[in-house]
Amino acid sequence: MPTAKIEGVKMQTAPYDPRFPNQNQTRYCYQSYVDFHRCSKVKGENFEACQYFKKCYMSLCPQAWVEKWDEQISENRFPGNI
Repeated sequence: MPTAKIEGVKMQTAPYDPRFPNQNQTRYCYQSYVDFHRCSKVKGENFEACQYFKKCYMSLCPQAWVEKWDEQISENRFPGNI
């Protein structure tokens, strides 16, 4: 993952994924979100691979989308297959 250090804070962004070669990263955002929830359902939220997906979607997705999707999951009406 590309990194930068600002005042002792290590910042990271999602690495390049050849499945999503375009500048528009909407699909990468959504897929990382779904992958995180699938992974945490099977392995638990603290599993290292699951944390990778979380870092990706937290880096790529607008916070409003994440909040909306979290609400949909809690209400059992999320449109994706988790």
